Amino acid sequence: MARSLNSETALAALVADINACRICVETPVAAPLPHEPRPVLRVSSSARLLIAGQAPGTRVHASGKPFTDPSGDRLRAWMGIGDDVFYDSTRVAIVPMGLCFPGLDVRKSDLPPRIECRRAWHDKIMAALPNIETILVIGNYARDYHFQRLGLQDQRKSSLTEIVKNWPEYRAATPRVIPLPHPSWRNTGWLKRNPWFESDVLPVLRTEVARLTSQK
Repeated sequence: MARSLNSETALAALVADINACRICVETPVAAPLPHEPRPVLRVSSSARLLIAGQAPGTRVHASGKPFTDPSGDRLRAWMGIGDDVFYDSTRVAIVPMGLCFPGLDVRKSDLPPRIECRRAWHDKIMAALPNIETILVIGNYARDYHFQRLGLQDQRKSSLTEIVKNWPEYRAATPRVIPLPHPSWRNTGWLKRNPWFESDVLPVLRTEVARLTSQK
């Protein structure tokens, strides 16, 4: 119990440092963040499942809560869980590659995740989550980071379809990895063109999520 309390204390201190972070405003790699930082993540040292996404969007930046948008609705449907489990950080950790909303480009699309987040925080966050057994990897930025970190970079396929379709290859890693397409409604066409995702991948995903989030 003492070790668990110490882990939570150390993690709370790390989250406090992240919440106070102003690197992308005061010492950015490129253009500074165009608004005040508002890191959005949910973590606990007891979590066994990690959702590794891209970066908060405008709605999440406003709410301060991850996946409070249609993408989150679709992701929870894929996982077969409701808000009560999804937002229980003792069971599900949520750590996007960009911890703050990165802003919009000239076409009003989300900018890429800030590289400062990965460099400053992600290795520390992962070290503070010792019980993660499975990572749901969403998007290229999360795949690049976690595949490299887990020694899977040589197994990456050349397209999203190949990566997701070859999910069994990545279950041998520790933690296990399940690559997913982004649950954005922009990917509705991809889902229609690849019905195997719903028939083959989602049952495995839901079984894994149920196993890792069940109360013991």
